[in-house]
Amino acid sequence: MIAAMLAAIGSHWAILQSVAWTQMLASNLKSDSFGEALVKTFDGKHPCCLCKRISTEKKSEKKSDFNLDLKKLEFSYTPVVFIFTAPEYFWNIRAAEPIPFSLTRAPLTPPPRVA
Repeated sequence: MIAAMLAAIGSHWAILQSVAWTQMLASNLKSDSFGEALVKTFDGKHPCCLCKRISTEKKSEKKSDFNLDLKKLEFSYTPVVFIFTAPEYFWNIRAAEPIPFSLTRAPLTPPPRVA
């Protein structure tokens, strides 16, 4: 189900493009320094055969014919009456004291130490 969702939103093209860039970077590193290989990979002036194929397939991909025309959606007006009533049974909850009892007592003194 996840694979179908990813294919539906077109993430397979991003995965294929990542694979193409990885292969291009690896092949460019054989002859160039890392910086030059990185620039050559991502500048768009030196596409590999996989990049060219991905580009043509993305352009030729059929777009869905599903058009949602929001002007055709109509919702009928239904008046709603809210009636608020008190519950039949409830608990009385006391409000919390502003200062807890444990904070108002002095701490216990420790027993004397034997030297």
